[in-house]
Amino acid sequence: MRFMSGAHYWLTSDRLALRRFTPDDIDWLANLYSDPDVTRYLGGVKDRTKSEEFLRTRILHYYDEHPGLGIWMTVERDTGACLGYHLLNHIRGESIIQIGFTLVKSARGKGFATEMALAVLRYGFVDLKLPRIAGMASLQNYASQRVLLKIGLERRGERTFPHPDYASEGPMAWFECDAYSGHDERRIRTS
Repeated sequence: MRFMSGAHYWLTSDRLALRRFTPDDIDWLANLYSDPDVTRYLGGVKDRTKSEEFLRTRILHYYDEHPGLGIWMTVERDTGACLGYHLLNHIRGESIIQIGFTLVKSARGKGFATEMALAVLRYGFVDLKLPRIAGMASLQNYASQRVLLKIGLERRGERTFPHPDYASEGPMAWFECDAYSGHDERRIRTS
């Protein structure tokens, strides 16, 4: 049985779907950003006001400013449960497009990050015709680094970024993938 009614899902995988965030998602997002375990690699806890600002500026306005890119709610197709988010957007202060993901604790360890990240990567290369997609993770965030490697990005050392959202982190693990450079359709297919 598939729950898939109601919301507009624009990208799906076997178990997951992506939809745009709406202003009604603020309670969910504020709850996510109030969890220190979930946010330890995301710059730390955000209060409700900062979560509202993030939703408004980095998510909702971004959809119109950068068509085809964004941060999208990751939903379990069978239950309709909001599990986290996946993104394909600009690294703040840069022209570089990054892939990323965040999951609630209960969704970790089930392959969800990898499953939808593969679909997002394919979308970026096949539909948007992006020449390169990057990824970054905290040096201590081994789980995210493993996902980036599993989906076909290659570790290319460490990088720092001057934007305040990243500067305090210092060097971050840096990954890149060129459109089909050493990758073929089978590696990034969605099914």
